Amino acid sequence: MPNLGPTELIIIGVILILLFGAKKLPDAARGLGRSLRIFKSETAKLRDDDETDTRTTVVQTQPQPAAPAPQPLPTAAAPQQTAEEQARALEEQAAKLRAQAGAAKPQ
Repeated sequence: MPNLGPTELIIIGVILILLFGAKKLPDAARGLGRSLRIFKSETAKLRDDDETDTRTTVVQTQPQPAAPAPQPLPTAAAPQQTAEEQARALEEQAAKLRAQAGAAKPQ
């Protein structure tokens, strides 16, 4: 686009005055200024939101604390337990571990 000199700007101004009238031009300019201010404030808010999102993302990517070590399953149970009692004890401990893992998951 070629550079606009003072002559071209005067011609554009005269055309605008003829098209819209001298009374409506200040109102149109005022409305344009308000629109630009609103647009600028909204883009600033979006930038602030993006910055806070990246900050929280950085915080969330930090390593999670290690879960407490699971208690060893009683593979070598006391000799007085029967096979059924050992299986029942193993199932109970597995259910506890599943419950702990379910409680540890974020919602």
